[in-house]
Amino acid sequence: MSFELPPLGAIRVFEATARLGSFTKAAEELGMTQSAASYQIKVLEERAGTPLFIRKTRQIALTEAGEQLAPHATGAFSALADAWVATKGGASGVLSVTTIQTFASNWLAVRLGAFQLMHPDLAVKVDTSSRMADFVRDGMDIGIRTGTGKWPGLTAHYLFKADYTPMLSPRLAASVGGIRHPEDLYKVALCCADDPWWKIWFEAAGVPFDPSRVIAGPALGTQAYDAMAALTDQGAAILTRNLYTALLATGQLIQPFETLGSDGDGYWLVHSESRRNTPKIKLFRDWVLAETAGIREQERQRP
Repeated sequence: MSFELPPLGAIRVFEATARLGSFTKAAEELGMTQSAASYQIKVLEERAGTPLFIRKTRQIALTEAGEQLAPHATGAFSALADAWVATKGGASGVLSVTTIQTFASNWLAVRLGAFQLMHPDLAVKVDTSSRMADFVRDGMDIGIRTGTGKWPGLTAHYLFKADYTPMLSPRLAASVGGIRHPEDLYKVALCCADDPWWKIWFEAAGVPFDPSRVIAGPALGTQAYDAMAALTDQGAAILTRNLYTALLATGQLIQPFETLGSDGDGYWLVHSESRRNTPKIKLFRDWVLAETAGIREQERQRP
């Protein structure tokens, strides 16, 4: 079988330039001069018979042809790197994980050290951007996301439910004589009071949600910050039960009710379908699944 391919060096320069958005940065990454990098792109464009970049003053942009080629070039080099590591018989380098801040701070951060001790040659880099990462363009290996487990082009592994329930500090609960009925929550401030989770939870508890009775607490935008507000007696927060077991176990937060609200979402570990056997991805995936196995077993046992 024969393949019609352009020079590998030119493709390598194109991939770096498209990913970094700069001839200069690509040249620095590849250890060559800018003129040499520009020459390689010129060679590639002559072979393709069409421009791959639009040259502007101090700026470049991909043409339509360049946009089509770029993700395939990145994917090909990534697959080649994975195959080379597998050939050497190990997992090393950097594993890039994209996730949300709440999962990173309340689950991953307290366990990641153990994984690093087991695999000292593999450095884990965590990105907590709230935007949905493009695995190829952003160079991500693994994602941990909330949803229903259906993302085109990605293999998803279920971790646990994203069910939620009110939590607050024992001091705040005691200050109003305790929280024994759902209506007692109206005695304290509610963090992110306009979060639809509150209405869903009250209805699950069998009590209509009455916004007119709500004392609005801090609206900080993420569960991680809401939990900090709850810890410092600023209000009750509605939090994902499976991410706050440690604070509940130590008594820093209390969960007054067994009732859980749900919008059907769960936490999932995802990666590109084509990279399921990549050693570093397999190691991290298997570790996370093992660490969350107990939660899934508890979910199966609940009525």
